[in-house]
Amino acid sequence: MAKWTPTHEAPEPLEGPVVATITGGTILWFVLFLVQLPFYGWFDDHGHTWWIWTCLAGAGLGLIGIWYVRGRDAAIKRAAVEAGPADASSDESQGRP
Repeated sequence: MAKWTPTHEAPEPLEGPVVATITGGTILWFVLFLVQLPFYGWFDDHGHTWWIWTCLAGAGLGLIGIWYVRGRDAAIKRAAVEAGPADASSDESQGRP
């Protein structure tokens, strides 16, 4: 079996509202936890309590994710300011914000 090598360059990474996306996902996980909490007895009777704890773990990991992406976003903005207007204009000409 031969090793596969790419024939073209990888596309640019997609950038979007990362902080808003992670925050929304974290809120969704926590809301799912709260919605399932009143039915804890049913989940316990059927051996599905892991569903509740999975939602809580998702919310907790989401909080770590929010902290991480906010720091990343701030570092990207700091780097753009430190680079100065010369690099910023070249980024804009390439279609990058």
